[in-house]
Amino acid sequence: MTFRDANLSDAASLAAISMEVWVGTYLRRGVSNVFADYALREFTAARFQSALESDRDHIIVSQNTDGIDGFIRLSLDSEAPIDACSGLEIKTLYVQPRHHGRGIGKGLLKAGFDRCAQLGIQSAWLTVNAENTAARDFYLSLDFRIIGQTHFRIGDQAYPNDVMQRKLT
Repeated sequence: MTFRDANLSDAASLAAISMEVWVGTYLRRGVSNVFADYALREFTAARFQSALESDRDHIIVSQNTDGIDGFIRLSLDSEAPIDACSGLEIKTLYVQPRHHGRGIGKGLLKAGFDRCAQLGIQSAWLTVNAENTAARDFYLSLDFRIIGQTHFRIGDQAYPNDVMQRKLT
């Protein structure tokens, strides 16, 4: 597996992976208009182009012979949901489900942590759906710890999310 910085030509692939992972993870009992509208609005090539052009976002992809199978997005100066967080958020870590178990997620995290070291960042935080036990367990196994809770809001609904942090030094 090869890890590299994403470039503008990756924007559509990043949007497609995001849509695949998000819909497959969170929409298990059908797709309502509220969730469809959210996914179609959030996971677009234009949004990823904007992130790739930003100095505050760093996106690293996992590249195989056929294309991208996962990515990590680091966001500098994200507004944290609780005071104990650093300024760096792991905004997204997505790996296509058919590639789970191959070490891609761990490799992307390592590449992200290496980027943090280059930037002089000593800790990173993220949020994960409190019901997504597979993701929570993955992060806990890699020395993240739960430091609080927030809510992901979509439409008139709020979903509990754990705020997790890991010291990098």
